[in-house]
Amino acid sequence: MSVQEEPAKGQVKEQAEERPEQHVPRQVGLGPVGWLRWGWRTLTSMKTALILLFLLALASVPGSLVPQRGVDPDKVARLYEQSPTLAEWYDRFQLFEVFTSAWFAAIYLLLFMSLIGCIIPRTATYARELRRKPPAAPRRLDRLPHSASFEGDLDVEEAARRLRRLRFRVVTGDGWVSAEKGYLRETGNLFFHIALLGILLAIGFGSLFGYRGNVLVVEGDGFANTVAAYDRFIPGSQVSAESLEPFSFQLADFKVAYQVTGDKRGQALDYDAHLKVSESPGAPARDYDLKVNDPLEIDGTQTYLIGNGYAPVFKVTDGKGQVAFDGPVPCLIEAKATMTSGCVVKVPDAQPSQLGFLLRFLPTSVPLTDGTYASAFPGEVNPEVQVLGAFKGDLGLRSGRPQSVYELAPPEVLKKLTPIVMGKDVPKPLAVGQSVELPDGVGTLQFTGVKEWVTLQIAYDPGRVPALIAAGTAVVAIALSLLIRRRRVFVRIGEGGAVQVGGLTRTEGSAAGFAEEFADIVKALSAGEKHVR
Repeated sequence: MSVQEEPAKGQVKEQAEERPEQHVPRQVGLGPVGWLRWGWRTLTSMKTALILLFLLALASVPGSLVPQRGVDPDKVARLYEQSPTLAEWYDRFQLFEVFTSAWFAAIYLLLFMSLIGCIIPRTATYARELRRKPPAAPRRLDRLPHSASFEGDLDVEEAARRLRRLRFRVVTGDGWVSAEKGYLRETGNLFFHIALLGILLAIGFGSLFGYRGNVLVVEGDGFANTVAAYDRFIPGSQVSAESLEPFSFQLADFKVAYQVTGDKRGQALDYDAHLKVSESPGAPARDYDLKVNDPLEIDGTQTYLIGNGYAPVFKVTDGKGQVAFDGPVPCLIEAKATMTSGCVVKVPDAQPSQLGFLLRFLPTSVPLTDGTYASAFPGEVNPEVQVLGAFKGDLGLRSGRPQSVYELAPPEVLKKLTPIVMGKDVPKPLAVGQSVELPDGVGTLQFTGVKEWVTLQIAYDPGRVPALIAAGTAVVAIALSLLIRRRRVFVRIGEGGAVQVGGLTRTEGSAAGFAEEFADIVKALSAGEKHVR
């Protein structure tokens, strides 16, 4: 046997050598077109759309946790003062402007493309499904998940009429009736995707033709809706200076109500900014009380109250006896619970040298046992001002470099200033009406009163109403998609009045809920008949 096998193996080897590539599988590359098709199918799959939707929701979280420049620039400034390194990292990853960042826009656009890729084939499939008639009834209805039979005088036309009364689409044949309902399930599914696309389009339309800005207004001052009046203005790419509504208002008064007793003492209860509003140039002013979550709306432009603080009033007399500064100074809040605030006063017009002051405002000043002072309540009960430091020299305001109003001078400029009141020379806190004489006859600082400031966000978003309509549509559509079942009912009428009824659902997980409905359908079909089984 072994002698006979050797030639057979040799013969196989020779045949393999003659055709060496016959049994070797080849790898076929996708090529550019193949990779593009694979990428498009992956992007437009339901799995990818859900992942992108989850990423969009996840990417929105930092916008709620990290202060945003367009909403609360004061908190951003405080974060830079308290944790400059952390603030720089936040800024590096665009966390202060989450909703206008490049990475948020990338998720947004990918989701936009994915939804379009989902909607187009779904719409075509849905259109074909609407034109398709229910299938003919199977021969053996007792094999369906739900079945029943009875005897009577029911005919095809009467069975079809009763099923139409139950809102079924009905097709009849020779001795059978086929009925189907629940098409609104796919309608809801399709409209949910269209509504999501509508939300994205509304947001995009609002970002192109809308704008928002922030402004700080002190009691007694006013605001006109012009680009130059904003502290920060973020327009859409299609917005011009002429696009802004020409309204104006004056902050006549601002009041905050605080809890004065109990465990929640000092908690703010209500904010009320009383405005004098003119809706157009030359129009008579009307009164309006601006509150949190109750914006002022003029022709689609909304003004929101988003922050408040104190603006002590100071009067600075220079070394030549002239009033070099007289007015309120908005202070940056250092402790929200007590409204202890840090203030910076810059007096570039003082003679013979410019003056600068670092101050701390205490709304309800109380002395502590160690000789220092603190605020015990956020309300204005015993307002006092501490002079933390006074300087003279060139403040660098004429150098052309922009400076923060909450910073006395950049570090390189601050080193060149001469301190005239520091450390042990700091006087006791000043009450309203009191003043402090500066050494070497360089001037006088007087605390003359207290005003309050508010920060307002003024926004125009033409996509707001369409986004609301799309969101409402999405809620209704998803409810239809979850609550409605796709189901079919078949009826066969045999000889001698034997009637068979069968039913099944086309929605996974809804068979248990269909059992009760199927019993009602059989009851409606067998009304007046007999021997139901």
